[in-house]
Formats: sequence, C-alpha cells, structure tokens
Amino acid sequence: MPKLKHYDNLGTARFITFSCYRRLPNFIRDYTCDIFIKQLNQAREKYHFLIYGYVIMPEHVHIVLHPLKEIRLGLVVREIKSKSAREYFRMQQFNLSGANRIFWQRRCYDHNCRSVKSVLEKINYCHKNPVVRGLVKDPCEWKWSSFNFYQGKKDVPLLMDELQI
Repeated sequence: MPKLKHYDNLGTARFITFSCYRRLPNFIRDYTCDIFIKQLNQAREKYHFLIYGYVIMPEHVHIVLHPLKEIRLGLVVREIKSKSAREYFRMQQFNLSGANRIFWQRRCYDHNCRSVKSVLEKINYCHKNPVVRGLVKDPCEWKWSSFNFYQGKKDVPLLMDELQI
C-alpha cells in the first residue's frame, strides 16, 4: 500500500477524517464518544492545536483543527487513536482476542484548508453529516458535534476554539 502524503506545518487549518476498523459502528454508545472526546481534548492541550469543529458518527470521525506549532499531525492522530482504543478496550467487561481488539482503520484522510471559506465549509460539513445520513432531522439533535456550541449552548461535550485563520 503506498504511503499517503501529508503536508504538515503549512500554517493552515486541517480537516481530518478517520474511520473505525471495517467501518464498524463503535460510536453507538455515549461512553465510547466520551472516551474519544477526552483523548482529543488531552491531545489539544499537549500539542497546542485549536479545534474549530467536529462530528462523531457511528463509524467515523471528522475534525477541523488548526496546529499552532510545528507538529506532525499523523503522530498526533495516531496517539489519539491509540489512547482512545486502549481506554475503550480496558472498559470492556469481557476479554477479546487480539483479532477482535482493533478499533481504528490504519489510515486517516486529511485536507489543508487554505482559506476561511474552506474552514467554514468543513465545519458545516461536520454539522450536516448526521442529517445527510438520516440519523437526525436537525443538526441540533446530534449531541456528538460542534453544532450546538455554535448555537451558543454551553452544555456541550467539547468546547470549540475561536477561529484564528
């Protein structure tokens, strides 16, 4: 498999997508989403990136983030995925064989957002995703996205950072 090319440290916001192994719906339970949010927030504090938008779908995640320092985003994503998977499997009450202990697909997709318009398009894409998939009728009904934060609600799973683009 050829290695995907990632262009780090261009000073741009990034739109990142990564999926669960074999597109399994690992995020159908709130506690799994909570684990992911916790690990994403810890990575934000450790690596100093801003989060502008996100959505957690049943089998994949989209994030719009903006690195403030030079970082290799692939390594950051790998850490988020690794720590969230380990915590998920630690919480499981039954013992899984090694073959059943794969949470994430190996790769991720990322896109450099080269303009404010592109960043806003990706944030809106995140918010519309549950509606387009038929999971809810209105984006405000989907708890696991940044939509309600942008509607002024304070009781949200993850606070967004102010746009700095």
